[in-house]
Amino acid sequence: MNIVNPKGEQMIRLSTEWCGRELTLEVNRVGFRTSSSVLASYGDTVVLGSVVVGTRPVVQDFFPLSIDYEEKFYAAGKISGSKFIKREGKPSDEAVLIGRLIDRPIRPLFPKGYRQEVQVVASVLSMDPDFRPDVIGMIAASAALMNTGAPFDGPVAGLRIGRVNGEFKAFLTPAERAESDLDLVVAVKDQKVVMVEAGANEVPEEVIIDAMRWAVEMAQPVLKLQRELREKLGVQDLEYNLVLPDEAVKQRVAAWTAGKFGEKVRGNVLERTAILAELEKAMHEELAQELGEGETEEEKTAWYEANLKSDYAQAFELAAHAEVRRSIVEEGVRPDGRKLDEVRTLSSQVGILPRAHGSSLFTRGLTQAMNIVTLAPLSFAQVVDTMEVTDGKRRYMHHYNAPSYTVGEVGRLGSPGRREIGHGYLAERALTPVLPAEEDFPYAIRSVTEIMSQNGSTSMAATCSSCLALMDAGVPLKRPVSGVAMGLMVDAPAGADIQAKDIDKAFVLTDLMDAEDFAGDMDFKVTGTEKGVTALQMDMKVHGLPVEILEKAVEQSKAGRKFILQHMLEVLPASREALSPYAPRIEKLMVNPDKIGAIIGKGGEMINKITSETGATVDIDDSGLVTIASSDGASIEKALNWIKSLVEEPEVGKVYVGKVVSIKDFGAFVNILPGVDGMLHVSQLSDKRVEKVEDVLKMGQEVRVKLVAIDDKGRLSLSMKFSD
Repeated sequence: MNIVNPKGEQMIRLSTEWCGRELTLEVNRVGFRTSSSVLASYGDTVVLGSVVVGTRPVVQDFFPLSIDYEEKFYAAGKISGSKFIKREGKPSDEAVLIGRLIDRPIRPLFPKGYRQEVQVVASVLSMDPDFRPDVIGMIAASAALMNTGAPFDGPVAGLRIGRVNGEFKAFLTPAERAESDLDLVVAVKDQKVVMVEAGANEVPEEVIIDAMRWAVEMAQPVLKLQRELREKLGVQDLEYNLVLPDEAVKQRVAAWTAGKFGEKVRGNVLERTAILAELEKAMHEELAQELGEGETEEEKTAWYEANLKSDYAQAFELAAHAEVRRSIVEEGVRPDGRKLDEVRTLSSQVGILPRAHGSSLFTRGLTQAMNIVTLAPLSFAQVVDTMEVTDGKRRYMHHYNAPSYTVGEVGRLGSPGRREIGHGYLAERALTPVLPAEEDFPYAIRSVTEIMSQNGSTSMAATCSSCLALMDAGVPLKRPVSGVAMGLMVDAPAGADIQAKDIDKAFVLTDLMDAEDFAGDMDFKVTGTEKGVTALQMDMKVHGLPVEILEKAVEQSKAGRKFILQHMLEVLPASREALSPYAPRIEKLMVNPDKIGAIIGKGGEMINKITSETGATVDIDDSGLVTIASSDGASIEKALNWIKSLVEEPEVGKVYVGKVVSIKDFGAFVNILPGVDGMLHVSQLSDKRVEKVEDVLKMGQEVRVKLVAIDDKGRLSLSMKFSD
């Protein structure tokens, strides 16, 4: 099909068979005014990847790249379930997380110092319900960037992988995802991994490594297709300038700092920070007089600060990072003096907040996380209304907060950003596999981590703190979970093509801190139990790493997780047997789903009456699970007995206190249970002969009757002729 667009360009469409379906990349059909637009189609999923590269000069001191993932409810044939808002508005947490998922492998593939504004938008236009569309969005974004001519060292391709019957599979159906013990997203460049995100049900590390290898091989057709599309379009590279410290400036700073780092900047982190600040101040004072223009010291200093100080400050920061790398790869010594596999000093407490249902304070070095757990009836679970999920609910919610004061800076307080949402989700994923079943512990659970101090890996501190607080709250976890952040530095020149043969030059760091993170090549976080991994996240700062080197990092992480878990168990060996006295008590009852209507009543009349008269909260699930919650045990007991009476099935041989609801010549009908009447024949009124029913009974009278039979039509026969 030849379609000519307004720019006079022909539509180009390339396809390849991939994982059992056809993947198609199409250009010049839509998005005529973007720098590049690609329609990626896979099954019935269609995602538009759009890129605009700015042309105006940019003055920011960072790379202004924005990557967004746009959910469109129409793509799934849905209208938002919100009563008041039907138009797509603020991105859901799920959309934010997928935006981060696409951003993380793409951002490191631009050259350092690139400052041109770039906006990437992945919009889901049609969604195949058989699989999630997120990695198709990643592919659309990557292909669009490849066709702009911007200095993007792609392409990248992503796969979301599960394990079905012991076999790896991509693009799992919802039913298969429910059965899979692994949910792994891998982004691949060439033969290397550039990003990993995983949730797992206590899966061994070896399985995750094998899944990465599988992903690298499976991604190759998609990478090839993107290269072919770029070649067919004849893309011309754009001209650009990199904003980097002047080489002469870097050399001057290197000369000034020579011999001034070393032992002086190792040890206590706060002291190290202060020493570096004093060194930088001294450098600026000396260079201001050497390089500044003017007659007086004040004039030279003012000129230097206005024209040169920012360049020399940036060069000093790079020199400090270079010293961190040098010390680690040449001497095996870290900024705070630790060994490569050593965890910082640990300290934890539980039960620190008297009115909270569960609380903890987890401290690792200068990183500190407080977690507070709140328990509530299941009706407090969060309703999830996204493009992908229908009538979904989150029973367990983890929220993460890290204000600017936690890094010693002044900043504005506001709603959580992408980082906060991402860190909270990682910690939530870490604990979800070990939560008790809803039937066994019928509570909605909110876990909030308040970061108190930051110096590396707050998401893992949030995981450990959350686990301790859940145990303090009496949540019966299957097994406790710990988490550790790992770092990696490869002794290779900047920009080098790192291969598997470089594994001996790869230095893995346990319990990563900020200074090492800034200077390193990878940030890797892993959580799990003694049985296996529950969540994992890997971000590369280099242009991809071979699986063999990642395997080395994963293997070393085991000991770190075990060490931290041992510390946690020394603080609290197991979940508390009793809930906090301030937590609601919940009783559960399974009823016949056919009886749910009797509990609710016409227009909710019955359930409203139960809650208003007992003070208990009653929640009913379609499965027939009824939960009654209250902080008052008497309220629960009253509501529970009331509901039991509404759903009780008649039992032959049981004695009931019933009410006469109808009198006939041959007997009377007695109501023994809500909506259940039985026949009390005149012959069953007394051991003596009864001439008229009215001689013994009257309307509304309460009588004790025994259920003697239920016939094949469900009719009940009652008798007053029995002894207790």
